[in-house]
Amino acid sequence: MGEEGAFPLFLTTEHTEIMTRDELFENIKRKKSFLCVGLDTDVRKIPQFLLDEDDPIFAFNKRIIDATAHLCVAYKPNLAFYESMGSFGLQAFEKTVAYIQSEYPDQFIIADAKRGDIGNTSDMYARSFFEHLKVDALTVAPYMGSDSVLPFLKYAGRWVILLALTSNAGAADFQMLPVEGGEEVLFERVLRTSKEWGSSDQLMYVVGATKADMLERVRAIVPDAFLLVPGVGSQNGSLEDVARFGLNSQCGLLVNASRSIIYADNTEAFANAAAAEAESLRRQMADILIKNKLIEA
Repeated sequence: MGEEGAFPLFLTTEHTEIMTRDELFENIKRKKSFLCVGLDTDVRKIPQFLLDEDDPIFAFNKRIIDATAHLCVAYKPNLAFYESMGSFGLQAFEKTVAYIQSEYPDQFIIADAKRGDIGNTSDMYARSFFEHLKVDALTVAPYMGSDSVLPFLKYAGRWVILLALTSNAGAADFQMLPVEGGEEVLFERVLRTSKEWGSSDQLMYVVGATKADMLERVRAIVPDAFLLVPGVGSQNGSLEDVARFGLNSQCGLLVNASRSIIYADNTEAFANAAAAEAESLRRQMADILIKNKLIEA
């Protein structure tokens, strides 16, 4: 097996570093970027020449990571894309996480798994991601309440990213429903209640870029928290609007772009094209940080 298969299946990573909110902000200032690259890797969409590799998914991810690591502060592999390929895909996921931890330890790694279940099940999910894989953060669905979230918060230094206001069309089915007298809607109640479970030193929230006008309402409840904001790029969310409504004194934003970066090209030059797309976003982010006096020009 070649270089792309260097990590064994079901690897237990030795990565023990934790990243605080202050350290994340320092990375943002140093790189002049609050970009998170989503590794939503679909074997049907990667360049054909990679299919000759021992592990095409890891080979693709490795090249994307090497090309973009200097331009972003976080990576977010989406578990569904790896689970869809069974044990082979899970092996590629674990190798990807281990590679980032080994080669780019300043990167904030988010496992986008949207877990959340009754307490003993959440305990097992937490053990998997925080003890075995040692990722920095995990996306969690909060709609089963406190006992589905608290097991993740037991891990000091690890982050829980709660789904708050998502960018999908069906979000309004539940997230915008009025609760108790109509003074707030369900996503606002989720935000408010979650503050009883943990602080902005361990809780982040998902807020879709296509809901940028709602960020003011989010910030009214969680002014200090970091927000993970998908939807810039392929979903046509506005980076300027996200920054206008969502920026705080420590930036407080991780803006995710996936398809627009990783599938920017389908030839042997795909990694260079991904870097160019990431650099375009990074330049816009640098301008925003300078304009808001969070970094110097």
